[in-house]
Amino acid sequence: MELQELIQRFSKTREQQEKAIFSTLFILGNRLQTIFDERIPDITLKQFMLLSLIRQADTQMTFTQLGSMMGCSRQNVKKLAAVLERNGYVTIKKNKADVRAATIVPTPKMHDFFDTVFVNYQTELTYVFEHYSNEELQQLFQLFMRLYEGVECLEKRTKSEKA
Repeated sequence: MELQELIQRFSKTREQQEKAIFSTLFILGNRLQTIFDERIPDITLKQFMLLSLIRQADTQMTFTQLGSMMGCSRQNVKKLAAVLERNGYVTIKKNKADVRAATIVPTPKMHDFFDTVFVNYQTELTYVFEHYSNEELQQLFQLFMRLYEGVECLEKRTKSEKA
């Protein structure tokens, strides 16, 4: 089946469009992960996303906080962080405010990665969006932020059903 045929098949009703968008998010995520896992040396795309969150944070964050932001468990963050620590990108330390929690602290190697290695991949990232006008990119950004709201609504509903 070709992409155009799939688009045509799922464009007729709202329900079909919802299914197509949901499937597309999953497929695009896998495709991007495959591309970047092959291209970025030493780290996976998931490890890179964790490093990006650490880099953007104003304060040191716990595994639980980072897991919440990444949409995964604290155990998954802990596994990612352990590999990154072994490779010298971060240091895992006890949280000063809560000794039961751990925080992830960037190292000079992490900063060096973003200053030197990642610059090359920043250019590749622009290829994903080069066919969008500024207005279209703004619209896409706004729609994705609204999609976050929908996912949060689903998470809340799922949690309340379990309770």
